[in-house]
Amino acid sequence: MRGLLEAGAAKVYAASRNPGDADMPGVVPVRLDVTQPARVAALAEELRDVQLLVNNAGILEGGALLQEGSADSLQRQFETNAVGPLRLVQAFAPVLARNGGGVVLNVVSVLSWLTLPGTGAYSASKAAAWALGNALRGELKAQGTQLLAVHCALLDTDMSRGMQGDKLAPEALVAQCLTALQEGQSELLADATTRNVHAGLAAQSPVYLGLLAPM
Repeated sequence: MRGLLEAGAAKVYAASRNPGDADMPGVVPVRLDVTQPARVAALAEELRDVQLLVNNAGILEGGALLQEGSADSLQRQFETNAVGPLRLVQAFAPVLARNGGGVVLNVVSVLSWLTLPGTGAYSASKAAAWALGNALRGELKAQGTQLLAVHCALLDTDMSRGMQGDKLAPEALVAQCLTALQEGQSELLADATTRNVHAGLAAQSPVYLGLLAPM
């Protein structure tokens, strides 16, 4: 949020299921659960000045796909990680159009391109989010709205707490996103891990086949 304000945003709506008080000028907390269509629609009616929509809500439930309950976990993760962003784009597309076109920024994941042990459901949901974004990009272009898909490995957030590895600072990601938007890019590969995985998709032995192992 700080990066957007420093880049000139007059206001940033900070949406979450349990919003707290704003701790910096220009930030307006709003309540949002992306799995509740009525709340998404109501928020789009309330926030009529939005020009940049950031889809970064996500949940990760690890586990093997063959274990009991995995189908329910898959459904929950799809609802938040794939269907949620679609609902938001559908609701806010008219708002963005009225405000000159604007931008949709979809934060997906390097795991939209490969699956690690225990991430099958999460990876599937992120792959779906990526595919939906690719389809939406063409539809949004007709109204002058740009869609940027952001791929990264570990971002330094609550979700990655306890995970090992190099983590990208949110402020650094925001700076990269703003540059990519200015350059008119459609996708941003935000770190070395993501760039290496992307390059490995076309290898003789694709990277997504080489990282699978038993749980």
